Amino acid sequence: MELEGRGAGGVAGGPAAGPGRSPGESALLDGWLQRGVGRGAGGGEAGACRPPVRQDPDSDPDYEALPAGATVTTHMVAGAVAGILEHCVMYPIDCVKTRMQSLQPDPAARYRNVLEALWRIIRTEGLWRPMRGLNVTATGAGPAHALYFACYEKLKKTLSDVIHPGGNSHIANGAAGCVATLLHDAAMNPAEVVKQRMQMYNSPYHRVTDCVRAVWQNEGAGAFYRSYTTQLTMNVPFQAIHFMTYEFLQEHFNPQRRYNPSSHVLSGACAGAVAAAVTTPLDVCKTLLNTQESLALNSNFTGHITGMASAFRTVYQVGGVTAYFRGVQARVIYQIPSTAIAWSVYEFFKCLITKRQEEWRAGK
Repeated sequence: MELEGRGAGGVAGGPAAGPGRSPGESALLDGWLQRGVGRGAGGGEAGACRPPVRQDPDSDPDYEALPAGATVTTHMVAGAVAGILEHCVMYPIDCVKTRMQSLQPDPAARYRNVLEALWRIIRTEGLWRPMRGLNVTATGAGPAHALYFACYEKLKKTLSDVIHPGGNSHIANGAAGCVATLLHDAAMNPAEVVKQRMQMYNSPYHRVTDCVRAVWQNEGAGAFYRSYTTQLTMNVPFQAIHFMTYEFLQEHFNPQRRYNPSSHVLSGACAGAVAAAVTTPLDVCKTLLNTQESLALNSNFTGHITGMASAFRTVYQVGGVTAYFRGVQARVIYQIPSTAIAWSVYEFFKCLITKRQEEWRAGK
């Protein structure tokens, strides 16, 4: 107890020599305690014994490093939330895009631009008409995006370790996105078929179950995957262009790869716009395969349009070269906020869930 009393006295006013301690020992102890108190955050003996803590202003983890410990479940949950939110927010524009891609639209469904189309649909068909089919889209988008992002994250890391160990590989990012598209489209394609048939002008379907039943009975189960090959043909180059453009812009806007949501929103929006414009002809063919538009079928003598080659031929017969770019404005306008929302929401929830998991583990 005598040592504790001297330590306390030394902190307040310098240690006394006391019995059994030489003047040299007292001077040494005095200097040690004074240096410790100067470094301590709150003074006293505890501050003296605690090593100094260095606060580095640049110690915040960078954006790409934050999700390093994320699990597959985290990627799937974050991806599902991002996919559902993206499709729900942009659904009215998606409805307009589907109608503007019609090869021979009804005179009442000819639109000059996206805003005019949206206004006329609401005015003539009701406020909620652009939202018809949203429920089946949200149902498909959740698992589709969960599989997509989980597969993408896993393959991106695996391929990057092989192609460019310890670094970032554009080839790995693009390849991972292309492979992940296989799973995404397999889960999403049936929902796309139902959604687009319900979006068309004068669609006879008011409920999802009615549309599913009619397609199943009249065209068979294969109708839900009739556009799958075209969907892949469109989405594989779309994702390759998307990821390469995204990574290229990130190198310019965010070279340090720190947590900077604005750079990811901007890069995602620009990458989505470029990819959407380039792949519009394939999207037009996909829409034709999904909807089996009756007026277009009149120019096709083989009955149902069943393949990409048949779809390309029918589009050209009906509208020429310009028909391949029907709805390009709506597609680009749709894709800009769509990819921005998807990336920002996905990364936000991925980082949020990962941090909560780390806090939970640390508290155990």
